[in-house]
Amino acid sequence: MAVAWFYVSVLSLSSLGMICILFTTYWMWSWHGGFAWNGTKLTFNYHPVLMVAGMVVFYSAASLVYRLPQSWMGSKLPWKIAHAALHLVAFILTVLGLVAVFKYHNKAKIANLYSLHSWLGITTVFLFTCQWSLGFATFLLPWASMQLRSLLKPVHVFFGASIFSLAIASVISGINEKLFFSLKNATKPYSSLPGEAVFANSTGMLVVIFGLLVLYILQASSWKRPEAGITTERQLLLQLVPGSRPVPVTYTPVNVRQPYEPW
Repeated sequence: MAVAWFYVSVLSLSSLGMICILFTTYWMWSWHGGFAWNGTKLTFNYHPVLMVAGMVVFYSAASLVYRLPQSWMGSKLPWKIAHAALHLVAFILTVLGLVAVFKYHNKAKIANLYSLHSWLGITTVFLFTCQWSLGFATFLLPWASMQLRSLLKPVHVFFGASIFSLAIASVISGINEKLFFSLKNATKPYSSLPGEAVFANSTGMLVVIFGLLVLYILQASSWKRPEAGITTERQLLLQLVPGSRPVPVTYTPVNVRQPYEPW
């Protein structure tokens, strides 16, 4: 039942993430003219779409890899590679999103990095860069000792959730900033809540809901990968699922303390 509920939750969360991307794309297409890579406002329109796709949806997918039931047993290496690869995709999309906004600002002679949104966004991307580089070097490459990995794992986990939270805050502040710039004339002020404001605010609320659900799944102990040396009821139940390959295990009660496997 726990496994089935997890897959229902992941499917629902994936659908919500796709809706966030589609809503952001529709906002830029319907109210701001679409997309082009020519340095105009149409280039800027890539920025919100790519940031939502990269720093919110793909970043969360990478973070949730270790919650998949298949990752509860066997070697951790394939899941480490998937974790790093999805984060790399998120990073590439994020960089393209930054290139889009800087390209537009530079051509239009608009100052860069003066707003709170831009400061928060750059800080988030900087921390993400450091997090991915350190995680790749320490947890994926074989040179690091078990002691070092054990020491850095809590830090890695903490900054992973913190960066995601900062990404949500950056998206929300970016939506608000875009509306302030777009809806500032007398014919359709933001305060009158025209159609664009309602749609963009609703998109922002969906991003917030998506972020809260991701953080909940990350914190839910029942969906975390069991520690090394411990076989839980979840793993035993997983082997009973039709089509799954049985893995010889020795059951150890979860209340017995065991050293955990480094990240």
